[in-house]
Amino acid sequence: MNDELELLREWDADAAPFTGPARDRARHQLLNAMAHADQRTGTGPSRRHALRLAAAAVVATAVTGTAVLIGTDGSGEDGAPGTSTPRVENAAATVLNGAAAWEREQEKEPLAPRDDQFIYSKRIIKETEQKTGKVKTYTDEMWDSVDVSKPSLSMELGREMWEEPAGKGGGVWPPRKWSELKKLPQDPEKLISAIISLGSRADDRSISDLDKLERFEAYWLLGELLKNLVLPQGLRPAAYEALALVPGVKTIPGVKDSAGRTGVGIAHTERGSYEGKYLIFDPASYEFLGFRDERISASGKKKYIQLSHVVEWGIVDRVKQRP
Repeated sequence: MNDELELLREWDADAAPFTGPARDRARHQLLNAMAHADQRTGTGPSRRHALRLAAAAVVATAVTGTAVLIGTDGSGEDGAPGTSTPRVENAAATVLNGAAAWEREQEKEPLAPRDDQFIYSKRIIKETEQKTGKVKTYTDEMWDSVDVSKPSLSMELGREMWEEPAGKGGGVWPPRKWSELKKLPQDPEKLISAIISLGSRADDRSISDLDKLERFEAYWLLGELLKNLVLPQGLRPAAYEALALVPGVKTIPGVKDSAGRTGVGIAHTERGSYEGKYLIFDPASYEFLGFRDERISASGKKKYIQLSHVVEWGIVDRVKQRP
């Protein structure tokens, strides 16, 4: 499925509540839509908006954000196959637990945003056309409504896109409201259980009880949580530690970030051969450096490699206001 909005076309607003099996099928559709979000056309709605609509229709909760943390086959920067060994698994846990330790040393209790405010961010995207090597650099800015009651403004590769407020009872993942973020567990295992249930209460299942789809879902949603620039103290380190517990996490050594620094990539490998989409960390300090992503042109003939990192963020009172 290349068009996330197919989920909307297939959904009947007057349908009866989902049964357990139907909910599982809907979740499967949603995760597939996330995984193929990079194949959207250049003129359609933003991936953040389309995924939010699809998720609202399918599982009665809204999911936002570009699916950066999609599985990879463990290949390196040049596309050569990587190895899948326990040593690599341990290396990924070392990096992620190291990132958690780095965050705990640096973090302070942030100023909590009010529900009527916006979270501002500016990121740099360095995009390279794979075949020609042509490079373009974009500066994208976003103003996200904290309680999603106001229109949000985002940019994708320099194009401005307005996102309408969520409807009654709607929300986003990750949540931006401080009261909702504070409810998320900071125990890594309980955090995984909480996000799998798309709520704030953990169930009794262990990580070993999760199937492949749920493990991919946990990895993807934890990655989206880490994109949230304003988190309660302790939650970001807990999310890194939770990622380290998810089976299928692998390292990709010797990758470059958007500033040209050499780092180590972290990706998930159990959802097919989605290559080259991962988080990038400093190989010594384990500081988070940025993202690597890929996209396909509307024609399907061009492939682009994207490197990105956030350069500025803050809490503001209105759209287009800067910190």
